[in-house]
Amino acid sequence: MRRQAFYLIPRALSASRLEGAHAVGNLAWASAFELWDSNGTRQGLLPATDGLSDRLYAHLSSDDKLAQRTYGDELLHCFSAPRASLAGLELDRPRIMGVVNVTPDSFSDGGERFDSGRAVADGLAMIEAGADIIDVGGESTRPGAAPVPVEEELRRVLPVVKGLAAQGARVSIDTRWAPVMAEAAAAGAAILNDVTALSGDPESLSVAAQSGLPVVLMHMQGQPQTMQADPQYEQVSLDVFDYLTDRIEACVAAGIPRDRLVVDPGVGFGKTLAHNLRLLNDLALLHGTGCAILLGVSRKSFITKIDGPCDAKERLPGSLAAMLYGIRQGVQIVRVHDVAETRQALAVWCCMDVSVLP
Repeated sequence: MRRQAFYLIPRALSASRLEGAHAVGNLAWASAFELWDSNGTRQGLLPATDGLSDRLYAHLSSDDKLAQRTYGDELLHCFSAPRASLAGLELDRPRIMGVVNVTPDSFSDGGERFDSGRAVADGLAMIEAGADIIDVGGESTRPGAAPVPVEEELRRVLPVVKGLAAQGARVSIDTRWAPVMAEAAAAGAAILNDVTALSGDPESLSVAAQSGLPVVLMHMQGQPQTMQADPQYEQVSLDVFDYLTDRIEACVAAGIPRDRLVVDPGVGFGKTLAHNLRLLNDLALLHGTGCAILLGVSRKSFITKIDGPCDAKERLPGSLAAMLYGIRQGVQIVRVHDVAETRQALAVWCCMDVSVLP
């Protein structure tokens, strides 16, 4: 059974306000909304002009129409409400999160930054190149990766978090374990980034609430060791939306307000190529959570399934293409390995917006 009474997917998106468009997040405007019912069936395309609410309710079933109208009003508000700043960072333009993996086995750069001094230096270089956030991780969650003991993860990440924070960097800690969250926060981390959306450790909700830090909630089906074995969904975009909505509600109940939450669809985490492409196509659906969206497509293997085999570091063109597709849909944060190249692509893309053309 679907979690929501219905779903709205923003379509015909623009980075500038066009006549009759509806705000989607704070970086995009939609000229139409695609309506899906609770059975996962497409019901039609609704223009986003004046009277959108009335057109929406005319399409709904007569069962419990008052509850559906209340949900619809809340959903439209979630789409248009301004997004809060993230750890003091205004989301008034796309922001870049640079990846620093302090691991021997990450899929893209495992072993390159296993030395903490090298990791700190590379993180600072990313900031110089244009990164707004540095995401530090000490456990690989690539497909097939084995868990890392918490003590070892702490040994890897704490010197890096401390070193970067001491230099004024805005640091995110990429971990699914509550003790690592707590220790990293004490060491200066400003954001918690959890691939299990605070569901992988029974203490993580309370630790995150007590920290007062923003939290990135990512969708992942299964565990890293087996998540790519045979992922199954009824309708992947709606399933991911339902899951993230449930996790947001759990966070709010635990004392973490919605304006401290960011959602990540988890491209490549328990998803086939078809799932990933559908998620990217429907990405703007997640603006309906009322949270900022983080997108991580950098160097992901789905690129090779489209264009043929190549090493992770040879996937930059595909990474930039997928990243810019997300930006078109109003994504506020992109998680990347190649910061300078991403910054340049974003600079050109944003200058091509019709609102600034002569």
